[in-house]
Amino acid sequence: MNSHACIPALLPVVFLAVLLMVLVPRASGLRPQSAEKADFLQALLERMTLEEKAGQLGVFSNVDQVGQEIREGKLGAIFNSRGAATNRELQRIAVEESRLGIPLIFGADVWHGMQTIFPIPLAEAASFEPELAMRTSRVAAMEATSFGIMWTFAPMVDVSRDARWGRVAEGSGEDVLLNMRFAEARVRGFQGDTLTAEDSLAACLKHFAGYGAAEAGLDYSATDMSEGTFRDVYLPPFVAGIAAGAFSVMPNFEALMGVPATGNRWLLTDVLRAELKFPGLVVSDYEADLELVQHGFAQDAAEAAKLALGAGVDMSMQSGIFRKYLPQLVRNGTISEQALNDAVMRVLKAKQALGLFKNPYRSLDPVREKHQSELAHASDELAREAGRKSIVLLKNDNDVLPLRAMQRIAVIGWWADDTSDEYGVGHMWGNSSDCISLFRGLAEVVDLSLLRVEPGVAVTAHVPGGLDRARNLARWADVVLLAVGESSAMAGESRSRTDVSIPQPQQELAEAVATSGKPMVVLLKTQRASELKGAIRDATAIMVTWQLGKMTGKSLADVLLGDFSPSGRLPVSFPFKSGQEPFYYSHMSSGRPCVPSTPWTNCWLDTPNAALYAFGHGLTYSKVQYGVPLLQPRDLAWSGSILATCNITNVGQRAISEVVQLYVHDVVASKVRPVRELKDFTKVILQPGETTAVSFRLTRQQLLFAPAHVRSPSEIATVEPGLFNLWLSPSSAEGQPTQFRLLGPEAA
Repeated sequence: MNSHACIPALLPVVFLAVLLMVLVPRASGLRPQSAEKADFLQALLERMTLEEKAGQLGVFSNVDQVGQEIREGKLGAIFNSRGAATNRELQRIAVEESRLGIPLIFGADVWHGMQTIFPIPLAEAASFEPELAMRTSRVAAMEATSFGIMWTFAPMVDVSRDARWGRVAEGSGEDVLLNMRFAEARVRGFQGDTLTAEDSLAACLKHFAGYGAAEAGLDYSATDMSEGTFRDVYLPPFVAGIAAGAFSVMPNFEALMGVPATGNRWLLTDVLRAELKFPGLVVSDYEADLELVQHGFAQDAAEAAKLALGAGVDMSMQSGIFRKYLPQLVRNGTISEQALNDAVMRVLKAKQALGLFKNPYRSLDPVREKHQSELAHASDELAREAGRKSIVLLKNDNDVLPLRAMQRIAVIGWWADDTSDEYGVGHMWGNSSDCISLFRGLAEVVDLSLLRVEPGVAVTAHVPGGLDRARNLARWADVVLLAVGESSAMAGESRSRTDVSIPQPQQELAEAVATSGKPMVVLLKTQRASELKGAIRDATAIMVTWQLGKMTGKSLADVLLGDFSPSGRLPVSFPFKSGQEPFYYSHMSSGRPCVPSTPWTNCWLDTPNAALYAFGHGLTYSKVQYGVPLLQPRDLAWSGSILATCNITNVGQRAISEVVQLYVHDVVASKVRPVRELKDFTKVILQPGETTAVSFRLTRQQLLFAPAHVRSPSEIATVEPGLFNLWLSPSSAEGQPTQFRLLGPEAA
């Protein structure tokens, strides 16, 4: 199914909050308990000591050291312990040797694959195909649960608008709607139809909320924004994930508007619990509760435990401060036992939702694990499909791509025949020996007499004689494939960069190869938007290959040789210069819009006030013409809808997939609005010469925004009657707008 059929395009938070009340109990498995079940959990809670209660709120690794805590009933969950047999034995201790027999939850970081490593989440978002993410997440769930894991700390749904931030790689980019669609798809893919199923992997939305807005793109730095921006930009993907039934939520490391998220009662209780009606678990990030001390928000670890629990954190990851301090804090009256009981009951209900009280050994079957291990290649074709759909063709001068028969091809660059770095950030398992390199993928379908390879340089260092060998190889070739970009170590958590350009040795390699005068196709491995310059920017063709996972080489060969036309689109804007960051297409309108070469306007002195390659941009191996959008009816009634339709024509000679994008701009509003906002998108297949009519239905609810001053939850969404611009276009920087008018309620 199309995942966006479940959540209409960019529904406002207020509308989604109402929707949640209906959808969440059924979707998540965290249903209101029957009297019998509620009595069982209540009776269990009443039998627990304070130490056992506090123990249920702990999530720990170090499985070799937790046996005694499990026997004493002082452990609620274990993370990053892989292996059905190992986890089954730990579960046996919990249910057979502890006083109350409360089962454990086993969690792990499974972000874009377990046994089969798929493209990094940012790459997959470039497919503009949420259904693809749902399928890859489903495979990840099947594999992870066979290895004894029931809970993943994914997906990351942070809107990420600063390429300097290393964790851009883990999410779905800069756009609100794209993040919403992929949040929903991944939750549904991980969790499947019911949480009690053997192959259901409970999801955790992270990092709640605003983490992607870290100051200067520096990980763990504070985020400061208006509540309107918080509600318009950073909250909606979490709302979509909750509506899809997400099992759990993880607060971020940072201080949001001055209050650390892990100790932020407004965020975790007023917004998440009361407003969004989230019924599931809230689990801290790694030692984030203890870090309230370093923030200067708590004077010591005991106060940090009190503040985190009081804010709404149910489970403490790794720090141990809940287990250490909460019993005494209850005994001395610093916190109420009811507050502790509420968190413990949510943990017990979560375990019940996973079916662990009925079947504590679910997903802990060594026979199933062995069978899954024997299916190591069962999902290779899906990985190959995901890889090729994630590739974005930025530039293709002289139609140098696809490659032609009998061309001599030089494959040059540090990752040309290296499989050690294809998996990207956010994987813990997988086997790199199974990965298909670029050179190997080509070698399987190209005559070896026409194919040669040379690394030239390392990621950030020169190799003796490498530039000369690369230059000579380029002279031999008819076309050069230049494999450059970031390594995995250059992105991810705690890996922020001030300069998002290609490392200098690789830039020098590009300049050396360019002296050959041969057509050069840059294959850009990256986990963020990149600054492109010199010979890389000026190459004949540029293809963003991200980090595509296990089937990298075959996915690239499929597209480079023309078996498939590229269909990916940029989920992030590529800047001209790193200094433009944070840079994103949906920036607010300025009172002095940039007019190049005109003083006193919203322009940089040394670079265009634009993207080098805009959000949504991506070429195919054909040419596409867009007709003039037609609106029916012309005006949008307050409680009605309009149908926006455009004829899309493939005027080329190859079959393609085209991503058609609907953008709007509120011309006059009570708060300055973004210059464009994505409101819907779809992917259509077009045969050579084919014309198809693409239609989107637009309603007033898709136009709502948070007012400039949020005074109460009942006032968190608004829109005024008036003119709107609308585009149906291939990117955020193309197309001519048409206009419609939103009519007021009195017009009905």
